[in-house]
Amino acid sequence: MSDTPGMPTPKEQFLRAYAEEHERTMRVLRAFPADKSELRPHPKCKTARELAWVFTLERGLGTLVVNDGFASGRQPGAMPPAPATWGEVVAAFEQAHGEFGSLVAGLDNAALLATVKFFEGPGKLGDWSRIRFLWFLLSDEIHHRGQLSIYLRLADAKVPSIYGPSGDEPWF
Repeated sequence: MSDTPGMPTPKEQFLRAYAEEHERTMRVLRAFPADKSELRPHPKCKTARELAWVFTLERGLGTLVVNDGFASGRQPGAMPPAPATWGEVVAAFEQAHGEFGSLVAGLDNAALLATVKFFEGPGKLGDWSRIRFLWFLLSDEIHHRGQLSIYLRLADAKVPSIYGPSGDEPWF
């Protein structure tokens, strides 16, 4: 708990946002038609299934960075391919989300403020506080969720409310 009554700690703030953004991401994933998971809007784009898999891959990267794996010379290596079905991708993400949330919940405030190594640019590592990195990772989830929401429209699926009403889920 924070030293300021009624004020959440940085960890509490992050975990609240982590849970809220996860639910928004899950709304988008649940809205996506599994039979259109191979939709690829452009040759340079990932398929919808591959894009959705990025959410799980990022939890793995997050675990490596939170444990300061780059400082000890570990590298993420080859990324595992996406599971074969949409359902498997979504289930893997749900599991990874819970595991990563538990990892973060177990950190104390000193650990959140301590520095870890992460990329500052191509091939260049720099010092990041864990909390800064966590917010970066969450922002990247939001970015990829935005991409996937466009895939929803291209798949002729309904776009759920994310931060407010959508054309398919008006609020009034």
